[in-house]
Amino acid sequence: MALGSLLPDLLPGGSGRTPLIERVARWAEEKPDAPAFTFVDYSADPAGAHITVDWAEADRRARAVATTLRQVTGPGERAALLLPQTLEYMMTMLGAMYAHVIAVPLFSPDLPGHADRLIGAYTDAEPAVIVTTRNALPHVEKFLADHDVPQPKEILFAEEVDLALADRWEDEPIAFDDLAYLQYTSGSTRRPAGVEITHGNVTANAAQLWAGWAPEKPNPELVSWLPLFHDMGLIATMALPLVNGDHAIYTDPVSFIMNPMRWLRLIADRPGKNVYTAGPNFAYEYVASTASPEKLAGLDLSGLTTCLNGAEPIRTSTLATFAEALAPAGLRPGAQAPGYGLAEATVFVTAAAEDVPPKIISVDREALTRGDLRLGEGGSELVSCGRPCGQLVAIVDPDTRVEQPDGRVGEIWVHGPNTAPGYWRNSERSQDTFGGELSEPGELPAGPWMKTGDYGVVHEGELYVTGRIKDLIIVDGRNHYPQDIEVTTQEAHPAIRPDYVAAFALTGDETERLVIVAERNRRVPLGRLDLDEVEAAVRGAVNVEHEMSVHDFVLIEPGGVSRTSSGKIARAATRQRYLDGGLPTTAARLASRR
Repeated sequence: MALGSLLPDLLPGGSGRTPLIERVARWAEEKPDAPAFTFVDYSADPAGAHITVDWAEADRRARAVATTLRQVTGPGERAALLLPQTLEYMMTMLGAMYAHVIAVPLFSPDLPGHADRLIGAYTDAEPAVIVTTRNALPHVEKFLADHDVPQPKEILFAEEVDLALADRWEDEPIAFDDLAYLQYTSGSTRRPAGVEITHGNVTANAAQLWAGWAPEKPNPELVSWLPLFHDMGLIATMALPLVNGDHAIYTDPVSFIMNPMRWLRLIADRPGKNVYTAGPNFAYEYVASTASPEKLAGLDLSGLTTCLNGAEPIRTSTLATFAEALAPAGLRPGAQAPGYGLAEATVFVTAAAEDVPPKIISVDREALTRGDLRLGEGGSELVSCGRPCGQLVAIVDPDTRVEQPDGRVGEIWVHGPNTAPGYWRNSERSQDTFGGELSEPGELPAGPWMKTGDYGVVHEGELYVTGRIKDLIIVDGRNHYPQDIEVTTQEAHPAIRPDYVAAFALTGDETERLVIVAERNRRVPLGRLDLDEVEAAVRGAVNVEHEMSVHDFVLIEPGGVSRTSSGKIARAATRQRYLDGGLPTTAARLASRR
């Protein structure tokens, strides 16, 4: 069954629409003094120093950046953003889009945990220019010296752009098909790939996201801590405000990780506003686990209109825990909005933002392994990710390329003005992902469809994501979703850290073999840990719940499970580290203490 419709005014050129970046100048003219972007700096002030630019200043800064870039490079060249998340980061993105220079939103090389991703993305993009800051320059120089990566022609400093250069910028036509930036995927299973995001993609997806969130209420504002080098953070924080000239308040991810209550305080500090925000599942789990009554005292979250949960898989336990923990602060039951998206669709595909509590269905796990959705108590729980807006979503058999009926599991395919044209300099992979053709299209477009690599099912007109195709575990001819096994594992024993479990398959002689890697819960002291007891509990629970045996169970130290840049479990990367013997096992830790 296909979901959604293509809205004419969201198509490139529809209803006289212009590329989104041109609206910066429009808002600078129509409401020059209205706030555009506010960056909250906790490194300078523990209470948060608010630095705001209005629309006139944002336009002026973007034009100055555009002039500066064009002095050292030309249209179509790449500019890599290797700087911390600040106000200058945002101005550099806008300026590059003005200048016809293809932005590559990355991060300062000293950001921990992302070194391999940075090397892969930077090398693939071959940027002519690096934009950084004076403080980050030593890290950039070390990065360039230590790795075999292309050397830039120029290094520019974002905070030293001469604002007087804004007057020299002369507007140039911007076409919907022009590339705006390269959005690099997390590279959890292979080297990072640069998704080519056009000005038409950005324009359409920003409008789709606003429409999906249904922000008919007055005075909308966006609050975010999401990284601007990630698809959800960039579109939510940069593109959404441009649609109607609204205000975005944002900080950096490290500030959130150090104190998650900062996110809630920024939301509560917007009286009289309707606040929108977004985050991956782990962020809501993190907040709920730390939001004590004492910390929530005095916070009013009744103005939080929508909080999009955009990571896959979305845990039903997280939705319940977050709602319960924040209800005393005024969180409305309908504020949580599970959604689905990916970089290849710019970001947004579907959302369940209808001001009602998230819809959760319990399904027969055995039937689901056969590809059928059957409602049944005590089985697997699935969360509705809502409906698409301004695009089409179809559930397709990846082998026959035939659209599947309501209730039948298949690959999620997307068609719309927000789907990217391809991957940077990778025509073979581009055709494989973005060149989907339906063998029996009927009333749907035959193509091109973007193949997401995710399994899903439509039920009562809404999308339910069931898992990644590449992560599917097939044992004795039955399909098993790893997230189901991971939930069973984490509930089997208190020594296992919740949401830090990776289940994957190894090729066996006759069938695939299940391996489970789980992090140790710090709350269980090493001195009281019985490894045999933990393993027996896991093996027993998986055998009972899923009728399958565990080939190998490995308990590892906290921080050992690989994750993507958006916080998802990177099962393939964890599998490779398992095969390489590179996991920090708890058994080794215990042996070293003896």
